[in-house]
Amino acid sequence: MSNPAQDERTPGRTAPPSSDRRRVAFATVVGTTVEWYDFFVYASAAGLVFGKLFFSGLGANSTLVSFATVGVSFLFRPLGAFLAGHFGDKYGRRVVLVLTLILMGAATTLIGVLPTFDQIGVLAPVLLILLRILQGVSAGGEWGGAVLMAVEHAPSKRRGLFGASPQIGVPLGLLLASGVLALTSLLVPGQAFLDWGWRIPFLLSVGLILVGHYVRRRVEESPVFREIAERREQTRTPIIQLFRKHAVLVLVAALVFAGNNAVGYMTTGGYIQNYATNPKGPIGLDRGPVLWAVTASAATWLLSTWAAGAVSDRIGRRRTYVVGWIAQLAGVALLFPLVDTGNIVLLALGLIILSVGLGFTYGQQAAFYAELFPASIRFSGVSISYALGAILGGAFAPTIATALVDATGTSVSVAVYLAGMTVVGLIATLLLRDRSGIPLGPDHEAEQAVSPLRFGK
Repeated sequence: MSNPAQDERTPGRTAPPSSDRRRVAFATVVGTTVEWYDFFVYASAAGLVFGKLFFSGLGANSTLVSFATVGVSFLFRPLGAFLAGHFGDKYGRRVVLVLTLILMGAATTLIGVLPTFDQIGVLAPVLLILLRILQGVSAGGEWGGAVLMAVEHAPSKRRGLFGASPQIGVPLGLLLASGVLALTSLLVPGQAFLDWGWRIPFLLSVGLILVGHYVRRRVEESPVFREIAERREQTRTPIIQLFRKHAVLVLVAALVFAGNNAVGYMTTGGYIQNYATNPKGPIGLDRGPVLWAVTASAATWLLSTWAAGAVSDRIGRRRTYVVGWIAQLAGVALLFPLVDTGNIVLLALGLIILSVGLGFTYGQQAAFYAELFPASIRFSGVSISYALGAILGGAFAPTIATALVDATGTSVSVAVYLAGMTVVGLIATLLLRDRSGIPLGPDHEAEQAVSPLRFGK
């Protein structure tokens, strides 16, 4: 029988105290919440105001282009993932987390002081897009480091639960972003919100970044990386090694996330907010109630994400995913019939039902990804898989949805698109073996390097 005082990752090593694990979990929640608050404030503002303020010169295409800038940042996530993966595998997880937090906060705050198109012309959207690109670079590097800090500190039988810590930072970020925007819209209504009120949520990022930076600087480096560093076994070219040996695995893992991300970006990408509030659209609801409905759905997403991480420790990551894909497919089928009623209560219900499936295809992802890749290239593996999945899934999901409705005149086309992406995620999941509980330390690199793909080597 194993000694509970020993670390499951590396025999003979003392496991981190439970207080350290809790501190790491808290730090990953706070940091990812701040990062994704920044990211989602932009996405929500793109659906609500940026088309009018920064792309008004494009006329009827202003909203479509505004949504496209949400997707532009995803194209630069792989750059952030490559950089963070390289430096994270060579120099550690913690330093990358601090740098990505500062980069995201600086970009978000600067958006809050940007002049609009009416003030400086075409330079306004150019500067906005450049700052959005910086957000994309930061987001691309953030997730992998937060995930590995949480999972590599965790006991092997509770990785799903601990790994859900950075995952719930995403719905928390959406909850915070939607809540702040809803409150701002209430306190600064009408034209005043369009004139200057929208800037408040962006400027608030300064305070959040200070809190996040303080918390993250207080946590210890990942025990797995510390051991790699002590042995001087850092890989010189982790990205080259990753693609030389695990390129197909990266693609399949990316498709798993793509199935979740495309559907999630109906709210996180600002599409539903715009669809429901557009005065020329089929519903034309007030901005405030819709934002509160999104906030309620974010709270549901948070709870289901946490539950999925815990459930995956009991029934395995793969089975939890299958349950989640089925629930997500049901949510997709119900979403637009409920939203299109124009009833705010039914709209909120549709988003809440969808959020249950989103949580159960996301909460276990941190542990699932960490268990797919060898220790020496793990940061690169999880970061790049996540970034590619974001491009294949959520990058242009709001733009695609807008174009589909414009072309077909019905939201049914969007539902078919989202159902298709859900099925892609399910198939990709079934192509991977469940490796729940596999040792994560460098002593087990050979075992970790065996491909988890259910086909080929």
